[in-house]
Amino acid sequence: MGKVDQSSIRAARELRVVFSRLRRRLRAVAAADDLTPSQTAVLLRLFKDGPTSTSQLAGAERVRPQSMAATVAALDRHGLIDRTPDPDDGRRQLIGLTNVGRRRAESDRKVREEWLVRAMQDRYTEDERQVINDALTLLGRLDE
Repeated sequence: MGKVDQSSIRAARELRVVFSRLRRRLRAVAAADDLTPSQTAVLLRLFKDGPTSTSQLAGAERVRPQSMAATVAALDRHGLIDRTPDPDDGRRQLIGLTNVGRRRAESDRKVREEWLVRAMQDRYTEDERQVINDALTLLGRLDE
């Protein structure tokens, strides 16, 4: 890596800090007492991405397969997930949401979105929100 501008270093640090804080805040907004943050994250991932294997969930959440197995077991005890045979590999099971799990994830997502919309409305002017939207467009290039 060649010479890195100080503005790039500062932007990277600040972005990571802001996103981490916002992620924690959004988790806290919708967090019910009966689920841990990691359980909630898996619930929302299944809602967004659909059924998948435990190993794929572990990779997506960047945790060990054993940790994911414990998280999935807890979601199962709450009646939020179901397991079905993988049509491509009968030795594996796909983890998906039950109707209760889907409603729970949808409710959590809605609560988070409503909080974020209200916070944007209350804390920023229209011009500031436009700056945020422009910045988000630029930030979208990070994963291209």
